[in-house]
Amino acid sequence: MLTVIIGGGPAGLLAAQRLAEAGHRVRLFEAQATVGRKFLVAGHGGFNLSNAEELPGFASRYGAEENRFQALLRHFSPDDLRAWAADLGIETFVGTSGRIFPVAAHKPADLLRAWLQRLRELGVEINTRHRWLGFVGATGLRLRDENPGPDAGREFVVEPAATVLALGGASWAKTGSDGAWVPLLQEIGVAVVPFAPANCGAEVAWSAFFQQKVGRAPLKNIALRVNDGAAVRGEIMLTEYGVEGTPVYALTPQLRAALARGGPAVLHLSLKPDLPAPALTARLQLPRGKASFPDFLKKNLHLGPPVPTLLREARPDLPTQNPEELAALLTAMPLPVTGLRPLDEAISTAGGVAFSAVDEHLMLRQRPGTFVAGEMLDWEAPTGGYLLQGCFSTGAWVARAIGLPGAGTAGKE
Repeated sequence: MLTVIIGGGPAGLLAAQRLAEAGHRVRLFEAQATVGRKFLVAGHGGFNLSNAEELPGFASRYGAEENRFQALLRHFSPDDLRAWAADLGIETFVGTSGRIFPVAAHKPADLLRAWLQRLRELGVEINTRHRWLGFVGATGLRLRDENPGPDAGREFVVEPAATVLALGGASWAKTGSDGAWVPLLQEIGVAVVPFAPANCGAEVAWSAFFQQKVGRAPLKNIALRVNDGAAVRGEIMLTEYGVEGTPVYALTPQLRAALARGGPAVLHLSLKPDLPAPALTARLQLPRGKASFPDFLKKNLHLGPPVPTLLREARPDLPTQNPEELAALLTAMPLPVTGLRPLDEAISTAGGVAFSAVDEHLMLRQRPGTFVAGEMLDWEAPTGGYLLQGCFSTGAWVARAIGLPGAGTAGKE
């Protein structure tokens, strides 16, 4: 039985491998010159494949789709992902943060190279520079060969027994993840939730003085929350446009929701989250002598630049002589967010094919035999291994579904 996969990211490649291992003939089409481009780019910032968090907590990272991901993660878990990588010769370890990394000797390109070699051994046919143009009839797919040469621009139709769409979301368009597939699905009545940035920086209207004096500066060992929500620990970066970093990314859904309601969307920053309020106040009550306010902060609280400038940015009338007010500001400094960074700067996106448009096997209700995997679907998760795991798990899920009785559509090949 021929299965065609459109998209050469992690979800599509894993679906191809699982299907080929089950005896399917697999043809994969990718619009870019190479497969796995976003996979490689994502690895530049720290190549965490997954996370060692226990399943109930892990599934909760997918927000509104928590229950659905419980099943997906049971089918292809972080342990399964580690076993899969090991089978390709890529050993992994769990870091202190709980994130799962390849051992130091292995880079993203090493894993992708081993993976593609395995796919070749399994007989998977990979066609790069081939763009999907839409559906034809009940089972057909129209494609265009964009490789240089005599066949450049040639359009043709394949009619597989089953199709997997794994075209990605709409962030990092340079990797091919541009959401250009949306009209092709909407043409056949598939509901698509508009894309929105996820795991992205938040914009804060810094003064010109602050932008010039601080520029980009890290703040380590902080806690961050949105309005009255739960705090997220970690490190952030102050930037010319606002703030970015793992805690900011984790709070993107709450910020996006608050902005959609018309605000307020306020990040509350705690610069000393491990110091109880009474102890913080006590340190601020210590005699200062002739020390300047910045020197006092650095000596007694280990808060050097850019903290004094940040405090004055948040409170121009900074109460330097009032320990209680200073403690409150250091515990919950308000940073009003005016917006999120543009979609193409986001690490990932919310939005995509609505789950109401697919059945429990992730098959399109409007087109039996066509399955959707990866970031095309309307889910989001924080960084830290959850994004890649979600893509892998959905890819494995649709491969399993295609093997179920009646999953295909009896195409012509």
